[in-house]
Formats: sequence, structure tokens, C-alpha cells
Amino acid sequence: MRIGVLTSGGDCPGLNAVIRSVVHRGVVDHGDEIIGFEDGWRGLLDGRYRDLTLDSVSGILAQGGTILGSTRVEKSHLRDGIETAREHVAKLGLDAVIPIGGEGTLKAARLFSDAGLPIVGVPKTIDNDIACTDVTFGFDTAVSVATEALDRLKTTAESHQRVMVVELMGRHTGWIALHAGMAAGAHAIVVPERPFHIDRLTEVVRERFERGKKFAIVVVAEGAKPEPGSMHWEEGTIDIYGHERFSGVANQLSRELEHRLGKEARPVILGHVQRGGTPTSYDRVLATRFGWHAVEAAHKGAFGHLTALQGTDIELVPLAEAVADLKTVPAERYAEAETVI
Repeated sequence: MRIGVLTSGGDCPGLNAVIRSVVHRGVVDHGDEIIGFEDGWRGLLDGRYRDLTLDSVSGILAQGGTILGSTRVEKSHLRDGIETAREHVAKLGLDAVIPIGGEGTLKAARLFSDAGLPIVGVPKTIDNDIACTDVTFGFDTAVSVATEALDRLKTTAESHQRVMVVELMGRHTGWIALHAGMAAGAHAIVVPERPFHIDRLTEVVRERFERGKKFAIVVVAEGAKPEPGSMHWEEGTIDIYGHERFSGVANQLSRELEHRLGKEARPVILGHVQRGGTPTSYDRVLATRFGWHAVEAAHKGAFGHLTALQGTDIELVPLAEAVADLKTVPAERYAEAETVI
């Protein structure tokens, strides 16, 4: 077979591990030819690619980012580019295309799959919000980075008797905030699925100081918002891809808490450091398994599906099912985190 692979959307630890796995499984075990489209879907639409050999993926297992590059493409350009993509796939003699990406990438994958392209998807997102898979690679790395940062912030918060409001990634779901907050013993966790009331949040932090504690750590996902009318809130704007540009929940929340508590409150925005760097061993293994099974799916002709971790097994799930809903933090998970707001 001749297989094309691409990485799209935000970068994520483990992308290179998937690419390496696709090449190794395809070339060594099946005698396939593998090419990599540069800069995601844009590379497919522009016909920009490179040959991927065993030598070209040597040493990339532990490397962060993606050797193929990644960009976001407007939805209208994707819809308008269906015929162009079909022509490039035919011209290059591709038997399968393996896109690796998150919600937006997988929706584009379904679009091209419905148009007749031979697509096998691989789910990728540090947010862990793809519903059909128990875990996505990149999530474990992001949580580990965030947890280490929270552990470090505790020492400076205690030294200066401060409230630290730590903003983690999570546009629509709070999985990183929940896991990192629990792992680091945060004193309050705020997630997008559950709008917070500023009065209750303030009281939780105040009670901690009244018990004689000298500091507090509040973990908040970037997409979290207050209950309507509970505090002044500056809304963000919408970018060209339809994504909300957040106005900075940590900045707004730290100002409000400082005013209400009379305690120094500092915002800390961890940002893209959560997405960069070396993937954890867990993410390397999961990414490798996803790549292996994507190649097998292509050889079985199981197009229109993506790889998914269900229990300890890798299963194939229809793309339509994968993009139907986001996997949000359920109510029972709040109950497990005693300090969740």
C-alpha cells in the first residue's frame, strides 16, 4: 500500500511516536510506502509532502511536536478543497490517508471520508475530550507538566502567603485541571462544565485562611466561566476558525479574589508549555499502539474509522460516532475531588 499521514491542529506530545509507528509497521511488516503531508490538511490540499522512511523517523520517539508541522485550516477552505484533495490522493496513488488530530481534525477527516477518501483517523488532544476513546495521547504529559508546576508553586505561595490562581488548558472540558488539581492537592478546582459562583469560591478560600493556613492554590481551566450575574466578566472574541479567544480567567479571578479577601492573589498562566516537550512513557506507548492499529485498519479497508482506547484494547470506532459529542467531566468525578468548586 501507499499511505499518507498528516498531523493537524495543536501540537501534542506523542505525535512523532504515531508517525514513527505508522512508518515502522507499514514499511517493515507490510512493505508499504509512507509519505507525510507537511502542515496538516494544508499540505494535502497544496500537494506538499515528503517521503517517510525508517531513517527519517529514527530518533523521534521521544521528540515533542511534530516533524511534519501542523496548521489550522478554516472550515470553508476544507469544504472547498474536497475535490482538490481527491485529485491529490489519486495523483499520488494513495491507498489510505491517516490524519492525526483532535476534534477539529477528526471532523475534517469525517468530511473527507464522507466524500469517498480512504481515511483512518488517530485521535490526539491533550484535553482528553474525544468521547469514543478512554484516553488520548498527550493528556498524561500535559497533566504531569501541570502537576509539577503546581507542586512548585506551592512553595512560593506559602512563602509569601498568597493565593495562586493557576490557569491550565481546557477550552470546553476540565480534564487537565481536574487531574492535575487532584494530583497536586489544589484547594479549589474550577472547570468549564460547572460554572463557578464567586461567593462560594471566595468562601472556600477564606475558610482555608481562617483555619490558619498561609496560602491557597486555585486551579482553573481556561474555558471556565462564572455563573451569570455572579461577578463582572469580560467575554473574549471569536477567531477566524470559530474558536473563542478567552479573556483570561486567571487574571479576572485573581483580581476579584484579592479584592474580596484582602489577600495578595497572583495569576499564573501555564499556557503552551503543557503541550510541548518530551512525551511521558505512557503517551509514547499509547501513540505507538494507535499508529500500529491505524496501519492495520488501512490494510483491512476499515476506512471511515479511527483508533480508540477502550479498556486496555485498541478498537476501531466510526468517525461519525467519534465527533458526535465531546467527552466532558461527569458529575461523579466532581464528587471524587473534594475541593472541586
